[in-house]
Amino acid sequence: MLSELTIKDFLDQTASAAPVPGGGSAAAVSGALAAGLTAMVAGLTIGRKGFEAVDAEMQRIVEEAAELREKCLRNIDRDSDSYAGVLDAFRLPKGSAQEIQFRTHAIQKALQHASRVPLETAELAARIIDLAARVVKKGNPNAVTDGAVAGMLARTAVLAGCMNVRINLSSIQDNEFADRLAEQVEALETTAKKVEEDILAGLKLDS
Repeated sequence: MLSELTIKDFLDQTASAAPVPGGGSAAAVSGALAAGLTAMVAGLTIGRKGFEAVDAEMQRIVEEAAELREKCLRNIDRDSDSYAGVLDAFRLPKGSAQEIQFRTHAIQKALQHASRVPLETAELAARIIDLAARVVKKGNPNAVTDGAVAGMLARTAVLAGCMNVRINLSSIQDNEFADRLAEQVEALETTAKKVEEDILAGLKLDS
């Protein structure tokens, strides 16, 4: 499984000529990293003097970030598997009218699945960026840049996930399905960009 590789092995495989892992898996990695950094900042806030008022909130963030991190990790492999499913569908025989019909249906089904997975990654990352914004605003200021990096990574995961959705939608024949997902990705992209802007604007760093 890709998610169980060492960082070096994962990067080596990403840099190889193999089609997976690709951008969708990379988006899931980015989301998982963002969740990990968010949990770290919250953890560095819990129990610290002066932060008693947000202690319970930070504990909830640690727990939610852990859940989101695990889901992003699963999507590293799910995304690669969904792409492999598309390739398998395109390899189906097309020697007869019946085979062509079956192949077309299989391709469309695989493309829809390959759109849902990166959409889910983008949705997970959108939740993570909200958590990152909270730890930047309320968490330990000594780790504020870690929270900001979490926000930037989450924003990247949202946009990368949405990009992988869009490329599949251009080949999907079900217009209702495509239009629905297009609306969802547009909303996710807009919100993620705005939250990242707010995070960075709120940073108070020495010049």
